[in-house]
Amino acid sequence: MLNIIAAQLTQIGALPPLSVDYLVVAGGGGGGGSQASSFTGTGGGGAGGLRCTVTATGGGGSLETALSLTSATNYTVTIGAGGNGGNGNVKGTNGSNSVFSTITSTGGGAAGGFAGGTTGENGGSGGGSSDTAAAGTGTANQGYGGGIGAGTGSGGGGGGGGANVAGTNGTSTNGGTGGNGVATSISSSSVTYGGGGGGGVNGQPGSVIGTGGTGGGGNGGLQSNGVAGTVNTGGGGGGAGTNTTPSRTGGTGGSGVVILKYPGGYTISNPGGGLTLSTITSGSDKVTTVTAGTGNVSWA
Repeated sequence: MLNIIAAQLTQIGALPPLSVDYLVVAGGGGGGGSQASSFTGTGGGGAGGLRCTVTATGGGGSLETALSLTSATNYTVTIGAGGNGGNGNVKGTNGSNSVFSTITSTGGGAAGGFAGGTTGENGGSGGGSSDTAAAGTGTANQGYGGGIGAGTGSGGGGGGGGANVAGTNGTSTNGGTGGNGVATSISSSSVTYGGGGGGGVNGQPGSVIGTGGTGGGGNGGLQSNGVAGTVNTGGGGGGAGTNTTPSRTGGTGGSGVVILKYPGGYTISNPGGGLTLSTITSGSDKVTTVTAGTGNVSWA
C-alpha cells in the first residue's frame, strides 16, 4: 500500500515522506595474539554490533524502526574500522563504532590473547577469551557474547560472539567457533553480516582450528596467525595459535558498513565528501551502500 501511495504522489509531482530503513554494522574486534612457545590458542574477535530495520537485527532483538528524515538536511555517517589483532604481549583492540544519524552500532570486542591480556573484551559482540578467562559480553539488540578458552597448555581459544549466535568455548583440542551473523535482505538479495572470529589452537596432535562465523568471521590459526574478518561485514578476526617461535598475530577485524533504503524519487548526495558510496535501484526504492569514511549524507 505504501508503495502505491508513493507512486501516486510521484505522479502528481510530490515526493513521499523520507522514511529511511537502515543496516548499521560496526567494525569487528581483533583476534588474540599468541606469544612464542606459549602453548596456547587465543580467542576470536567479536563481531561488530548490528542494528537493522529489515529482516532481523542483532542480539535477537526486535526490529528497529525506520527513521523519518527531512530532505536538504545533513545526516552523519561513519564506517567503523576493524580492530587490530594482538601479538605476543600486546593485546588487540576493539572495532570502531559505525554511525548513521541517531543510530550507533558498537564496535566488536577484542579477543583474549596471551600475556597481553587473556580476557575477551565487551563490545557489539563479545570477544572470546584464552586461558579460561572471562569472555566478553555483547550489547543488547546488537550481538552476543564470546566463548571461553580451554586454558594454557590446552588447545583452543574461545570463539568470538556473532550478531546472531554466541561464540562457543574452546576445548583441549579445538578452537571455539565464532558465532554466526544475521542475514538481511535490505539490499536486492540476502547477505549475512556480523560473524564472530574463530579461536586459535596451539598445534598439539589432533588440534582443529575454530572456524569463523558466517557473515565475515575469520578462522583461527594453528601454529599460525589468525585470519582477518571480511571487510564491510563487521566480522571478528580469528585468534592466533602457536607452540613454536615466532609469536603469532591475531586477525584484524573486518570493517563495518551502512546500508540505507529509501523511496526512489529521492537522490542522495555526500556534501563535503569523505564517504565511499554506491546506489542501486530495488523496485520502487533506492539502496545506498556506504563502505568507508566519515561524512554527511543528504537527500533531495
